[in-house]
Amino acid sequence: MKILTHSIHIDTKQAPEFIDITDKIREFVAESGIDNGVAVVYSKHTTSAIRINENEPLLLEDMADFLSRIAPRENDYRHNDFSIRTVNMNDDECPNGHAHCQHLALATSESIPIVDGALTIGRWQSVFLVELDMPRPRDVIVQVMGE
Repeated sequence: MKILTHSIHIDTKQAPEFIDITDKIREFVAESGIDNGVAVVYSKHTTSAIRINENEPLLLEDMADFLSRIAPRENDYRHNDFSIRTVNMNDDECPNGHAHCQHLALATSESIPIVDGALTIGRWQSVFLVELDMPRPRDVIVQVMGE
């Protein structure tokens, strides 16, 4: 079995933001030479997610509204109270409890079968990096395994 790993760097612009990374994944799969296997697409961040859904502008707005309803940015989050929080603090810490809570409804990764050298996603499916926090650099790992 062959295993290849690739990193995709993305600078996000806003939150929420749905960034279609399907073509980058397809390109890596094609270059891998793997005919049958799986591509694992993984976000290295707790406030950005990987999801498969339809890339239709109105639906993307609906999904952004949905995320805002389940964990609104303006709600009170203990994670955002820097006067009491003592764990995992950084000099540039920002109040992002909403983004962590929204992430609970999403996922850190997706696994996509590779058949005959191609991703087996549906006609309307796209793979998205979903930014939940704020504009920042993000890294997505794509690991392709198979023969």
